[in-house]
Amino acid sequence: MGLGVLEDRRMAAPPGTSTLGAAEDPAVDTSGVKRDGDIVLQPQPSDSPNDPLNWSAARKEVIMVILALSSGVTTSLGPMVTPGLPLIAQKYNVSIDMVASLVIGFLAFWTGFTTFFTAAGANIWGKRPFFVISTMILLATNCWGYFTTSFPSLAVMRVIQGIASAPLETLVTSAVSDMYFVHQRGTRVSIWGCMLASGVLLGQTIAGAIIEKISFEATFGISALIFIPILLGMYFFVVETTYYGTCPGSQKEFEPEEKSSAWSEYGEEKETYRQQLALFRGRLSSESFWQNVWKPVPLIAYPAVLFSTVVYGTYFTWLLTISVLSVSIFSAPPYSLGPAQVGLTNLPLLVVGLIGSPLSGWAADFVAKFMARRNKGVFEPEFRLTLMLPAVFFATIGFLGFGISAQRGDSIYQLIAFMSIHSFSVPFASTASLTYVIDCHPKDANQAFVTINFTKAVLTFIATTYANGVMASIGPSKVFVAITMINLGVCALTVPAYVFGKKFRGLVARSSFGQKLSS
Repeated sequence: MGLGVLEDRRMAAPPGTSTLGAAEDPAVDTSGVKRDGDIVLQPQPSDSPNDPLNWSAARKEVIMVILALSSGVTTSLGPMVTPGLPLIAQKYNVSIDMVASLVIGFLAFWTGFTTFFTAAGANIWGKRPFFVISTMILLATNCWGYFTTSFPSLAVMRVIQGIASAPLETLVTSAVSDMYFVHQRGTRVSIWGCMLASGVLLGQTIAGAIIEKISFEATFGISALIFIPILLGMYFFVVETTYYGTCPGSQKEFEPEEKSSAWSEYGEEKETYRQQLALFRGRLSSESFWQNVWKPVPLIAYPAVLFSTVVYGTYFTWLLTISVLSVSIFSAPPYSLGPAQVGLTNLPLLVVGLIGSPLSGWAADFVAKFMARRNKGVFEPEFRLTLMLPAVFFATIGFLGFGISAQRGDSIYQLIAFMSIHSFSVPFASTASLTYVIDCHPKDANQAFVTINFTKAVLTFIATTYANGVMASIGPSKVFVAITMINLGVCALTVPAYVFGKKFRGLVARSSFGQKLSS
């Protein structure tokens, strides 16, 4: 038993278990493998110059920053109109719940639904065309939103915007898996998570001022201007990261562990920059598109995917739920804040997020390497789950404190403090759950994140549709006590996931179901 992770007696090294260093165990042979200092590189890169694992650090970071920034801006499109919910409802003579549902919830739902198709397509035709085309459509829909004059037009625009958002919310984590080694992924996933949190929080802050000073339509106009440089950066810098290692003149595809020997035998010429800018490269994989569309559905049966789906989906939903409910709380007496002031309440949360995201990323990689050394050089994906400890601690304090303080009408600074404490918990839960599923199932990362994002979308849709009505009926204290109990139940799943995770991975790998699904 390695540091509390139970061994699988029928499979010593299930998928996900890997050797990062064997300094403390001479019996582990790591000769002939590529390293980064005393860390054994996992996965082992091929000898091809076109393998994203072999790209320069600067090139990888440029792509990572552009994708993370694009994801953050795209994510901000959903909740950025939140400070203006009362104004939109009044302008079009509809209820706040309907505005929240059709303008925020619908966007999230259609994003989640579309990921089934974009992830399947990315596996076959690559990620680059989906990234570029998605950005183009988002630019166009923001222009549409600026000129909209009716609520049905606004609702339809948000559906299309949700569809176009899918690649930038789902495929980035898969690109991380394409470009980075196991011991580097935590930091990069946290960068992406930081941008997502910033999009949710900073978007509302800026949009609140725009809505109050100009109009809610102007938020879309300014977003369109932001997407212009994003589109240029996406086209000229974000090249294809999907790489299957197909030898020239051959249709044979190699798994990551086979690439090195394959390419050293056949060789490969480095692609020119012009070749890398090609938007369409034909089929990169012989897999069936429709089988890939369906694949995320049975993936929920994988324990690691199920755990990450529940944890990430609930934590993101709570973040958006607090955001939506806080608008109703802060807009009403005794606070009576305007849209711009409501937006400004997100600034402390943003600061906390900017601290928590890099801290959680650093912790994820540090813990992985530290625990691997203590475990005789063997890394287990379950080591990432230790980040759930700070996540559940800070979330519980934040939920209870905010709900009780709002019920009593306490100082607004007290409410914002508890919101900030909850915000600090989100990057730890997100980084733990996302890196865990990448480490356990890197080959199925695209489809796994479809499952995760679709569940998140459904939960978000439900929360934004009913949250205000429920709070009006029973009060904020009971709402957040209920959220606390649900969240504690979700986080309790970490214990069996950590202890039995390796056994679960071995069971999946040995089962005919898992072998058929991964074939």
